[in-house]
Amino acid sequence: MAFLRSVSADTGPAIHGNGVFLRIPQMGDFPAWAALREDSRAFLTRWEPTWPADDLTRSAFRRRIRRYVQDVRDDVAYPFFVFDADDTLLGGATLSNIRRGVTQSASLGYWVGAAHARQGHMSAAVAAIIPFVFEQLRLHRLEAACLPSNAASIRLLEKVGFSREGYARRYLRINGVWQDHFLYAMLSDDPRPERP
Repeated sequence: MAFLRSVSADTGPAIHGNGVFLRIPQMGDFPAWAALREDSRAFLTRWEPTWPADDLTRSAFRRRIRRYVQDVRDDVAYPFFVFDADDTLLGGATLSNIRRGVTQSASLGYWVGAAHARQGHMSAAVAAIIPFVFEQLRLHRLEAACLPSNAASIRLLEKVGFSREGYARRYLRINGVWQDHFLYAMLSDDPRPERP
């Protein structure tokens, strides 16, 4: 079962799950992040928006960290890096587009390094983030979208309890092309699969 502990405003929340640990990215993560992203470039680019030319530079990462800190302070997004028990960076998960008021919802996105794919790490990370969404952020709805060709992501979402709700034509621009997506969601009172 996941649990949350509060840390400083600059580092944000930390979440522990089944063999994984999630926390807000920090500047000291740059070398591991840049290496993992570069090593996984061919694996990731077919599932992600086009990478900026300077994406893997230290200065771009510094800008990214500043934006992350502000997003957490403003309660509009919560980006996390995912680590294993040995403190190895595995990937990332982001809660974005947090909407309050009558909506109380957020969108979930995630990525995993090629060397760590299909080993259950991201399923554990997403399962760990769900209690944070509903119990700590007190949101009503968590949404996710994935390409119809991404069988691994479809399995992950359905395994942790998301329901497919629709099909959005040309929903997100992935690798430079507007792509159709399956739309998934989970509500705060939906039953969740039992986790070890």
